[in-house]
Amino acid sequence: MDEPTNGQEFWDSRYAEHEHMWSGEPNAVLVEETADLDPGTALDLGCGEGADAIWLARRGWRVTATDISAVALERAARHAEHAGVADRVDLQRRDLAESFPEGSFDLVSAHFLHSPHEGMPREEILRAAAAAVAPGGTLLIVGHAGPPPWDPDAHGGVHLPTADEVLASLALPDGDWDVLRSGEHERVQTAPDGRVMTRTDNALRLRRRP
Repeated sequence: MDEPTNGQEFWDSRYAEHEHMWSGEPNAVLVEETADLDPGTALDLGCGEGADAIWLARRGWRVTATDISAVALERAARHAEHAGVADRVDLQRRDLAESFPEGSFDLVSAHFLHSPHEGMPREEILRAAAAAVAPGGTLLIVGHAGPPPWDPDAHGGVHLPTADEVLASLALPDGDWDVLRSGEHERVQTAPDGRVMTRTDNALRLRRRP
């Protein structure tokens, strides 16, 4: 089989290898950090099969959810329909290196926006994410702090920044934002071979001042 030549082909191929690539449950940090927020408009970057977007929609949010993979978005659409929230989730196929959703949002969430495929300018995308947060709104960025313990080479060649590095790369104006969370956390994950192991991630939650 030929190697994927662009980001969409790469991720479509990855998703096509699995009937379900993710658990179907929302990311734990999203639940922890947004449960106290009043529902409004949300932007979910790299939404995958839609679990985060659907969880938010069930809580009353109107969600714009983007992913580069058409395969992932087809699944997200089915899951949203099954959950009864398809009318609250706007799914958009976007290569964020080329285009970014218009408008401002009360919540912008980017979970595990890493890609081994060349051509994803992560720092630029996250700066665009910050710019899309409405006054009084929340920016939530969650990423891996290192490779999974069962596969030390899983992110070969991909820099996994700390929360402090992410914050610095956003180049936010002084006095415009409050840092509500910044640092590492551990979570339990099941390895492909069934072992239950602990993985370290990092999270950054910012609030844009009104």
